[in-house]
Amino acid sequence: MFGTESSLSMFLNTLTPKFYVALTGTSSLISGLILIFEWWYFRKYGTSFIEQVSVSHLRPLLGGVDTASPSSLSSSNGDTDSSKQSVSECKVWRNPLNLFRGAEYNRYTWVTGREPLTYYDMNLSAQDHQTFFTCDLDHLRPADAIMQKAWRERNPQARVSAAHEAIELEDCATAYILLAEEEATTIVEAERLFKQALKTGESCYRRSQQLQHHGAQHETQHRRDTNVLVYIKRRLAMCSRKLGRPREAVKMMRDLMKEFPLLSMFSIHENLLETLLELQAYADVQAVLAKYDDISLPKSATICYTAALLKARGVSDKFSPEAASRRGLSTAEMNAVEAIHRAVEFNPHVPKYLLEMKSLILPPEHILKRGDSEAIAYAFFHLQHWKRVEGALNLLHCTWEGTFRMIPYPLEKGHLFYPYPICTETADRELLPTVFHEVSVYPKKELPFFILFTAGLCSFTAMLALLTHQFPELMGVFAKAFLSTLFAPLNFIMEKVESILPSSLWHQLTRI
Repeated sequence: MFGTESSLSMFLNTLTPKFYVALTGTSSLISGLILIFEWWYFRKYGTSFIEQVSVSHLRPLLGGVDTASPSSLSSSNGDTDSSKQSVSECKVWRNPLNLFRGAEYNRYTWVTGREPLTYYDMNLSAQDHQTFFTCDLDHLRPADAIMQKAWRERNPQARVSAAHEAIELEDCATAYILLAEEEATTIVEAERLFKQALKTGESCYRRSQQLQHHGAQHETQHRRDTNVLVYIKRRLAMCSRKLGRPREAVKMMRDLMKEFPLLSMFSIHENLLETLLELQAYADVQAVLAKYDDISLPKSATICYTAALLKARGVSDKFSPEAASRRGLSTAEMNAVEAIHRAVEFNPHVPKYLLEMKSLILPPEHILKRGDSEAIAYAFFHLQHWKRVEGALNLLHCTWEGTFRMIPYPLEKGHLFYPYPICTETADRELLPTVFHEVSVYPKKELPFFILFTAGLCSFTAMLALLTHQFPELMGVFAKAFLSTLFAPLNFIMEKVESILPSSLWHQLTRI
């Protein structure tokens, strides 16, 4: 035992200050590399790599419970309903106010060199087009057969060429739609093509309407022709809105909603709300909200924030936070604040865009309700309407953060809505161009423990390396004193063992 102590003491005495510099410097370098990787992984995927590996791989080996096991998936009816709601809220929806690819998205790319749409977003659009604009009877008409292949084509030029080829054979409504969406470089040109599509689409709709009861395939064709006609009329109304004819757009949208009241998947009422706000027809906006802001209908940022804007409009011009703190909130002001809290709880990302605390980008073609993508789509079109109402943004600025005091744990418990879904960040990163846009995350994630730990370790070892390099003799003394203190309890235990055991037995054990 004493020989071991003497050899350890001799080893420590032979270590030079250069060894301590190399040891601490290497430790600092390794911990710094781990810190950089952990930070990059957290920024990209929102979690710690070490934590994920330990939970996914080490925990099962150590006998931990697998959260995905069938036993853990069995829950009560209330939990099942909550999970179903969470799944439905994480569904990706078609953006009712999506821009035109040729006239708007492509022009942005020509000017900035940036791609405003992600591959995932465009792939979802391709699936929508195949669902809305194709059917089983397309092979009977050569033009429809060509367009069926065109909607599956990934190359934009190939799609446009196929649309021209279909039009050369016969007038084809879906071919005109594709050219209006992707080839037209101005809204005027897109409107002209949609008007040509309307003529063909109406004749196809009337024909299929007469044959819809002749079999399942004819019914499918009529459903497709209905989707085509509704899509064309809706886009024509949007063209009128963009070209400065909002009254005409309102009439077209109202007629469309009256003619096809069951086609709620296009969310035409959101287009109508935005156009009525442009006309400052607030009574008509309130009438539309009375119909669609119902507890049984799905909510959206447009509905919630428009309702808040109307409530704020009545009090915002005279609202003063100093006066409100002295006398308290009036009933109208309380109703406006509650409407703002309701809207912020539904989508907490919107206020930063409305208050211009975060820069806007072009909205995607698909949105995730309650996510950053929906917030961008709403603020892109409605920011002007909030600015037009005097004091509305000031009221929003003074009150929106109060929402988070009512729901301190948004992922576990909601206030007026279901708990905030945990899937929004992942879906928004797929929908939004993260190359030049920082996705808004709610609730804000705290830095994982392992990032803080590696940051502290890297700083500590770097400081030790610097001190050892500057004061080698002094740090050598400190290192030897630290190691001696570290081994002192072990030496004490060994001495006690030697005093208890017979010397002959201890000699045999040391030989073994």
